[in-house]
Amino acid sequence: MQRAVERVGVAGVLEVVPRESHERLKYEWRAWARPEQLPPAGTWSTWFVLAGRGFGKTRCGAEWARAEVESGRRGRLALVAPTAADARDVMTEGESGIMAISPRWFRPTYEPSKRRITWPNGAQATLYSADEPERLRGPQHDGAWADEPASWRYGQEAWDMLQFGLRLGTDPRAVVTGTPKPVKLVRELAKAPTTVVTRGSTYDNAPNLAGPFLEAIKARYEGTRLGRQELHAEILEDVEGALWTYGLIERARVRTAPHTWLRTVVAVDPSGSAKATADEAGIIAVRTAMCSCQGEPAIHAFVLEDVTGRYSPDEMGRRAVELYHRYACDRLVAEDNFGGKIIEDLIRLIDRRVAYRAVHASRGKIVRAEPVAALYEQGRVHHVGGFERLEDELCTYTPQVSSSPGRMDALVWAITDLMLGEGYASFGKAPFTGPQFTFALGSQADEDD
Repeated sequence: MQRAVERVGVAGVLEVVPRESHERLKYEWRAWARPEQLPPAGTWSTWFVLAGRGFGKTRCGAEWARAEVESGRRGRLALVAPTAADARDVMTEGESGIMAISPRWFRPTYEPSKRRITWPNGAQATLYSADEPERLRGPQHDGAWADEPASWRYGQEAWDMLQFGLRLGTDPRAVVTGTPKPVKLVRELAKAPTTVVTRGSTYDNAPNLAGPFLEAIKARYEGTRLGRQELHAEILEDVEGALWTYGLIERARVRTAPHTWLRTVVAVDPSGSAKATADEAGIIAVRTAMCSCQGEPAIHAFVLEDVTGRYSPDEMGRRAVELYHRYACDRLVAEDNFGGKIIEDLIRLIDRRVAYRAVHASRGKIVRAEPVAALYEQGRVHHVGGFERLEDELCTYTPQVSSSPGRMDALVWAITDLMLGEGYASFGKAPFTGPQFTFALGSQADEDD
C-alpha cells in the first residue's frame, strides 16, 4: 500500500479503492507514513525519534501506541510528558495525539480526572508529568511513550522511575520523541546500546507543512545554531549565549573536597511563590579552601551539595537550615527580591542561631553570573562529584530562557559571597599560612599536609 501511495499519490489510491474502504484506509498509518516514521525492526528497548520541529514525532509516538494496543502486544502504557498539560494537550488531545489518530471503531475513552486512556479491548495508558517523577514509582507497564525529555524538569529521576516500572510482559519497550537539547539525559539516551535512534529534519515532512511556515523558518533560522538544533535535530554540546560549557565543568570536577577550609555558606534563591507550579527554590552549599594548582596558592571554591527543589516556604527554610548545620556553615545567604524581610524572619523562626545575610538582585542574571563563570574559566571553582541538574542549567541558560534558574542563582550568590564579596576580601589582604590543598584538575583531590 505504501508503495502504491508513493507511485500514484493519495488521489490515485482512493480512485481504485472501494469507497466503503476509504475511512479504513485513512487510518492505515503504514500506508501514509514515511519509512523513518515507522518502528525499526529487530531487538531494541528504546526507539528514540530525535528529529526537528514539524517532523511528525508526535504522530510517530501516538501511532506506535495505537498499533501496539490494537495488536494486543501492549496492555499497560505510560505516557510521560514534560508537564501534565503537555500530556493532555499534546500526547492525548493534540492534532496528532492518540485521540485524534484513533478510528471510530477502536476509539479509546479518555478520563482526564483519572489521567487514563482506555481502549475497547481493555488496554490502558496512564498519563504522567515528568514534574512529578514519584508518581512513576510503583506502577508497572509493558510499554511507554516519553515526549520531549530534554524539557523534563526532573529528567533523570523521571526516566529512572519509568525504567523501573517497565517490567510487565516479555518485551517491554519505550518510544521517545523529541527535539534535542544538550542535556545529559538526551545525550545518554542517544548513546545507549539498547537504543535505536531515528534522526530527521523539519524538511523531511515538508509536503505536510504550510509553505509560508517553511519559508519563514528557513529564512530566519537556516544556518544558525538554533536552526541546527530545532530544524536538523543536532545535539549541540554547547549552547550559544550560555556562560558555562560541559567541557569547562568537566575539567573542574574533583572527587573530594579539602578537609581544611576557610569558609562555607549556604545560598538560597527563593521561588517567589508557594504554588505547586512555581519555580524551584535554589539551595546550594559551597565552601572555599586555599589551594595550590599549577601556580601560586589561591582561594578555590568547592560546590558541596545541591538540595534545590519545589518547596513550601517552611520546607525551603528547613532544608536550608539543615544544610547550614550539616556543613557547619559560616553564613546563610538569601535573595530578598521576593518577600523582603519575610525570608529572614522565616529563617530566624526556624533557628535564631543562623548567621544570615540578605542579598538583593539589582542587575540581570547574566551580569551577576559573568564574574562567577570567569572563576570557573580560571580553574578556581570545582564540583565535588556530579550535579546533573545544576550543570544542565548552567550550560543551557541564556537570556532567552523563560524559566527561572534557581540553581544557577543560588550558586552565583554563594560564590559571590565567598570569593567576590566581603569574606573574600578579608582573606585576600594578608598572606595565608595555613594548610593548602594541592590537586590536579579533574582528578582525586588530596590534602597536602
